[in-house]
Amino acid sequence: MNNSVDQSTKPLPTFLYNTILFLKRQQRDWKVTVLRTSLDKLAYQMVFPYLSIYIMALGATGIQLGIVNSIGMIVAGFCGPFTGWLIDRIGPKKIYLIGISFISISYLTYGLAQNWEVTIIAMVGYWLGYATSIHSCATICGNCLVNRDRATGMLICETVAAGLLGVAGPMIGTWLVTQFGGVNTDGIRPLFFSGIVVTIGTFVLVLTQLSEHKWAKVGSTRPHLLRDISHVFKDGKHLKKWLVISSISQLPLGMVFPYSQVFAHSIKGANEFVLGAMVTGSALTSIVFAIPIGRLADRIGRKKMLFLTIPLFWVSNLMLILAPSSVILFIAGILQGFYFIGSPITSAIERELVPPEQMGRWLGINRFFKMILSASLALTAGIIWDKIGPQYIFIAFVAIDLLIRMPLLISIPETLHAHSKSDADA
Repeated sequence: MNNSVDQSTKPLPTFLYNTILFLKRQQRDWKVTVLRTSLDKLAYQMVFPYLSIYIMALGATGIQLGIVNSIGMIVAGFCGPFTGWLIDRIGPKKIYLIGISFISISYLTYGLAQNWEVTIIAMVGYWLGYATSIHSCATICGNCLVNRDRATGMLICETVAAGLLGVAGPMIGTWLVTQFGGVNTDGIRPLFFSGIVVTIGTFVLVLTQLSEHKWAKVGSTRPHLLRDISHVFKDGKHLKKWLVISSISQLPLGMVFPYSQVFAHSIKGANEFVLGAMVTGSALTSIVFAIPIGRLADRIGRKKMLFLTIPLFWVSNLMLILAPSSVILFIAGILQGFYFIGSPITSAIERELVPPEQMGRWLGINRFFKMILSASLALTAGIIWDKIGPQYIFIAFVAIDLLIRMPLLISIPETLHAHSKSDADA
């Protein structure tokens, strides 16, 4: 009897049916974070193809662009452990709202900037907002999802749902830039004001729809930042090795992406349509491949999928350097999307290394090391751009990833079945 009922309720293809079942069994807070992340991606994807071009159009050199990114990352990095500790103590919602507020301030500052020095304030605001909001989002995502759903859920959150709006973002951005005068400061400036509107909408969403839930069991002992953080390393395994892996994993945010669009525009001659197409292609990769790769990561292992996605991102960087035409730049953009598929899988491993009550602190520690290394190499990338040659930025990243991260990733155990007992209990 039950079987016949089940069959009658499956008019959709098995893949779509399983996706709907997956979504139905997830908690409301996770669904709120998916929607907020998607809207945030819409705003950022409008701005991203033109951000570094805008800063350099305001007068920054390659080194000064590196300085802008480095200062923002350093400030956000030093706040990371404290933010994580606070999330474990008071829950993620309040911290989430603070982060979104910083992003709004960042977009406003960019929009009003008349010289590149002012963009330092905007970049600090952005990295503080990004790191704080993504920290809260990651804590919610990591704790709401059980192991069998974690990689898929994080990929849906960070790539598929965000990818759908991420495709629209570059298209809207390209249209606005064209309407306001092309790839120059006047043409790019309206993008930031559009970003403010979307970001305020996400603030209202989180304020009204996210619960006050917190996972840490705060006992009678008085809070102590350093002691509470030290407990994470005392109880965990492979954590120090993972700090190196995760720090290198985030290097593209400061070392590659700030320069990829500038490289395509200034070295390869890409116009606003090609720049927008590259970002759209990256988002399409997420939409098409994220769920299949996520399901495989939840079935056969996280590491196996990373060994697939990481080399594809290397190829993207090399194609960008060698691209003889706009078509190859577009293909490089498509392959760049595999970074955004691999990143949530890396994050899934990160969350499976510690228990839920230590999640905020552990993510804060990770954020600190990620940001400090990224800041150092963002500045290094600027020096390479001005003094050695722009193409060597991308070559240097591939070399670091190949020679350091990959061997370390091979050496750590698979985490797919970590905490499986607690998952079963949940």
